[in-house]
Amino acid sequence: MQKKLIFITNDDGYRAEGLAALVEMARPFGDVVVVAPEEAQSGMSSALTSRAPVRLRKVSGGNGLTVYACSGTPVDCVKLAMTHVFNRKPDFLFSGINHGINTSIAVIYSGTLGAAAEGVLYHIPSAGFSINSYLSSPDFSACIRYGRQIIDTMTAHPFDNHTFLNINFPALPYEQIKGVRLCRQLRGVWAEEFEKRIDPHGEDYYWMSGQFVNQEKEAADADENAVLAGYVAVVPHHLDMTDYRELERLQSVWKF
Repeated sequence: MQKKLIFITNDDGYRAEGLAALVEMARPFGDVVVVAPEEAQSGMSSALTSRAPVRLRKVSGGNGLTVYACSGTPVDCVKLAMTHVFNRKPDFLFSGINHGINTSIAVIYSGTLGAAAEGVLYHIPSAGFSINSYLSSPDFSACIRYGRQIIDTMTAHPFDNHTFLNINFPALPYEQIKGVRLCRQLRGVWAEEFEKRIDPHGEDYYWMSGQFVNQEKEAADADENAVLAGYVAVVPHHLDMTDYRELERLQSVWKF
């Protein structure tokens, strides 16, 4: 039987410890090929590089693990890998493990999830993984253990090929995590502000700051709240963003 082929990428760069943890999580399931950005590409969502060349270099290879670094965005990594690295379709695409939670409205901005969504366009079962910690070296051991359970379940019970999974881990020891909870996306917003500063040449510049506003603090079935309560939150996201309920309502009241 042919070994499974697992494609791994991220938005924190190919040197990120979260990516190394994701490789460790995935290696028992097959051969792993990493194509990840040279440098951090957080917040890039599904951005593409269209006005500059994109470069790809092989960093290492052997023992069922090959690593490439790409000068572009996470989605560039996926597109380039699918056209110039793989000679067969990967069995899975995993993105992460992102340093920082990707719940609620963060799914719109996340490069981690942009790469997972791109994988769906190639009909690859795809998932993005994140941890609720911004430390450069968090403890990923619980993520690896729970992640392997999730991959086992993905293999045994495949999901719709227009869907990708958004998986967020609490930054807790394995024994303190309460389990895995299937969730929906929480309603929330980032209240962004831009702080005005002056550079050494006397010119203005702006630095984005702000805080997350949780609009459903009591919703136990929502991803952000599940993670804060100590659960691994798993949300299935669909590429079709149509609001079918609102479409039906508008069809009944908008008359042209």
